[in-house]
Amino acid sequence: MTSVDDSSVRASDIDQVIHSPKRLTIMAILNTASEAEFSYLRDRLELSDSDLSKQVTTLAKAGFVKVRKTGGGRSGKTWYSLTKRGKRAFADYRDTLRQIVDG
Repeated sequence: MTSVDDSSVRASDIDQVIHSPKRLTIMAILNTASEAEFSYLRDRLELSDSDLSKQVTTLAKAGFVKVRKTGGGRSGKTWYSLTKRGKRAFADYRDTLRQIVDG
């Protein structure tokens, strides 16, 4: 019989803002790039404009993603990047998952 370590990580330790598959994928992409443009993320995740906007807004409200707009009107573009807080939160998220998986 295996003993259980009471100091182990619990499911409630997982950051629920990041844990959504769509937001997790956005965070993973932004973690490997200095920034990504809206249409790139939309096409890569195969999301509608409104769904991507909703997911990124959630991440931005949590302070994980910075939004930068260039140009205006139809020629304008929206760029996203991880904030320092977002990079730290993503690293913590990965560490928590590793601890859960590794036991």
